[in-house]
Amino acid sequence: MQLPHAAVIALVDGKRFELFRNSGNEAGPVLAPMMSPDLDEHGKGGGAGRDSSSANPTGHQIDEDAHAAAAVGWLNKQVTARKIERLVIVAAPRTLGEMRLHYHKQLQAALVAELSKDLVGKSGPEILVALRGK
Repeated sequence: MQLPHAAVIALVDGKRFELFRNSGNEAGPVLAPMMSPDLDEHGKGGGAGRDSSSANPTGHQIDEDAHAAAAVGWLNKQVTARKIERLVIVAAPRTLGEMRLHYHKQLQAALVAELSKDLVGKSGPEILVALRGK
């Protein structure tokens, strides 16, 4: 996969949110860590369109869904404000599914790739290996 210069790579799991920027070029990407924002996770009423019941997740899963929604909310704002032009989202499988429910159309247009894998806490070179294998 070609990773455009200045593309932002967002790593998300149920609790953490990490950001990297490609400071290299497409032929030689170099992932530089970025500051992770403080997320507003106030909407803890479950995932998009879900009510809490015995058939639906509660407790920690609601917190993880709220975290995923908050991460996408922040990314949506950055993309619509044109602070992020190219985006790669790498998230744990269930988290990625929840995130997709909240994508803005402009975020979808900025999306270079998605990878359904938990890489939070990995180094830039490890992330690049996973992205190349996509």
